Amino acid sequence: MRGTPCCNMARIRILIADDHAVVREGLAHMIEDQPDMRVVAEAADGEAAVAAAVSSDPHIALLDMRMPGLGGVAAIRKLRERCPGTRVLVLSMYEDPHYVRAALAAGAHAY
Repeated sequence: MRGTPCCNMARIRILIADDHAVVREGLAHMIEDQPDMRVVAEAADGEAAVAAAVSSDPHIALLDMRMPGLGGVAAIRKLRERCPGTRVLVLSMYEDPHYVRAALAAGAHAY
């Protein structure tokens, strides 16, 4: 049943990091439709994602692999170092096993 979650039900806090605004907006709309989830921050690059994670303490960070400046692998490492309780999920169009291995080796929980 959709609607406002029960007052004692904790909502899953999510950070979305992708350099494409339309992707961030689409994911945010889908997430906000879920009664037990909410977007607490958005970022367009890796540095902004790490800073947003530090300030918003998300349960989950959805990260793109290829972003300007600090890319996905480096952002994953920094995020895991500074926010060890945040689960990092990589959402990417790249199916190359190299990207998958690099993301998981950097500390991502899923690709």
